[in-house]
Amino acid sequence: MLFDKFMIEKKVCVITGGTGLLGKRHVEAVLEGRGIPVIISKTQSKLEETKRIFTDKYHLPIEIFSADITRRKELEDIKNILVEKYGHIDILINNAANNPKVEASSANMQPLHFTDFPLELWEKDIAVGLTGAFLCCQVFGAVMEKQRCGVILNISSDYGILAPDQRLYRVEGIPDEMQKIKPVTYSVVKHAIGGLTKYLATYWGDKGIRVNTLCPSGIYDHQDKTFVEKFVKNVPMGRMSLPEEYLGTILYMVSDASSFLNGATIVIDGGKSIW
Repeated sequence: MLFDKFMIEKKVCVITGGTGLLGKRHVEAVLEGRGIPVIISKTQSKLEETKRIFTDKYHLPIEIFSADITRRKELEDIKNILVEKYGHIDILINNAANNPKVEASSANMQPLHFTDFPLELWEKDIAVGLTGAFLCCQVFGAVMEKQRCGVILNISSDYGILAPDQRLYRVEGIPDEMQKIKPVTYSVVKHAIGGLTKYLATYWGDKGIRVNTLCPSGIYDHQDKTFVEKFVKNVPMGRMSLPEEYLGTILYMVSDASSFLNGATIVIDGGKSIW
């Protein structure tokens, strides 16, 4: 049956940054497909909270690991534990990134214009969003290569295909030098993730491993009303997305329902990028 192809029952799925707004939707999508989510994050308390929420809802196995994805040794340790326990690793969702929020006090969502952007922040953002994805692909991809099967889903953004519209973040009455901006690193990382996908899709294409990119856009998370109003003017559907609207696409992309999808970029933005 067609819908059987969407099931990923007992497949082990590693999810980085799985305790965040969209990361939790990745976890939920895997559980909807009866898979086994393996959540990697740095904060133990958030890991335990996420596990409790979804265990209460689904009553299915969930693995959690507190780790720094920029440290290969920590990823190798997780890989060894999973292989010893389950004998296989089937799916990797590279979701972790430093994503500065509009209303948060993130170090990289400040009035840091390009010519003044600190090298320290550049290296930190690249390390988490790109180097971390690279290392996860190396470590968990090695298991998939040996199995000759697996799926990698790299999470990018509409800012992985478009430049950030800095007008969205401007606040009236504040001088230019005090205006917050979307940092250069976020755009660079999300564009680079697409390049990593294309490289690996061809490198591993004949080894049973599929690699694709998902580009979400404009996820509503109680942002400031003025920001939302400005944002939706650029969306043909006239609204922001809801986190749960990604579940079906995520499950499709990591399951056999998308068995001939490789090296692709799927954009879910309400039509924003075509205007």
